[in-house]
Amino acid sequence: MTIERLTNSKNFFLLAGPCVIEGEEMALRIAEKIVDITRKLDIPYVFKGSYRKANRSRIDSFTGIGDEKALRILRKVGETFNIPTVTDIHETHEAALAADYVDMLQIPAFLCRQTDLLVAAAKTGKIVNIKKGQFLAPDSMRYAAQKVVDAGNPNVILTERGTTFGYTDLVVDFRGIPKMQQYGFPVITDITHSLQQPNQTSGISGGLPEMIETIGKAAVAVGTDGLFIETHPEPSQAKSDATNMLPLDLLENLLTKLVRIRQAVRYPYK
Repeated sequence: MTIERLTNSKNFFLLAGPCVIEGEEMALRIAEKIVDITRKLDIPYVFKGSYRKANRSRIDSFTGIGDEKALRILRKVGETFNIPTVTDIHETHEAALAADYVDMLQIPAFLCRQTDLLVAAAKTGKIVNIKKGQFLAPDSMRYAAQKVVDAGNPNVILTERGTTFGYTDLVVDFRGIPKMQQYGFPVITDITHSLQQPNQTSGISGGLPEMIETIGKAAVAVGTDGLFIETHPEPSQAKSDATNMLPLDLLENLLTKLVRIRQAVRYPYK
C-alpha cells in the first residue's frame, strides 16, 4: 500500500473498524460491512483494529485477546478482503512485530513525541500514521513527522483527534487540518476519538457519539484528506471505547452524507 493509493482518489479515504480486536468473527463481520459500503461509495479503505490496548485508565480494563492471535486476525482480514490494515504500537519492539502483519503503523496521541518509537516505526518502511497529541499545537506535529522522514521513511500521515479542553473534555480546532497539511503530509480527522471525554471519575472515558456526524461534516468541509472512525455492531457491548464508537448500522448513512459534502466542496456547481 502507498499513500498515493489513498490520496489519489477524488474522495477522502477512510480508516475504520473496532477499537480493539475482540475476535475473528467480529473483525471479519465488521470489515465485510465496511468494504461493501466503501466500494459502493468509492472510498479508499483501510481496516483499523488495535491488537492490544496499552493506554487504559484502569488496570482491570480489557487490553486484548493476545498479541499474536489479534495480529493474525488483522492479517486474515487484509487477505480475505484484499484491503490494507492498520494497528497501533506503543513500544519500540512492537514496530517490527506488527509490521509483519499490517500495512500501516499508528502512533497513539500520547506517544507522538517518543523519538525512539517514531524511529522504530519508520525503519519498518510501513506508512506511519501519527496522531496529534491532545497537548500539542498542530504546528508542532511537523517535528514528529520529521523524525520519521529523517529516519529514512517519507510515508507519513498525521491525524487530528482533538485538543485537551479542561480536565475532562476535548475540542477540535479545525484550523489544525490545513495547518498540518501545509507541511506536505496528508491529514486524517479522527471523528470518534475527538469526542472522547477523558479522565472521568469512574476511570472509564466518556464520549459524545451523537456529535460524530457534526465533527465529520465539518472536517470534510474544511478539506481533510481522510477520516478515522471506530465502529462496532453494538458499541455498548464493546470491550473498549464503548462510549464514543459509531454503531455499525449507521455508518453507510453517515458516509453517504460526507461524500456529498466532499463532492460539493471539491467540485462546486458552476
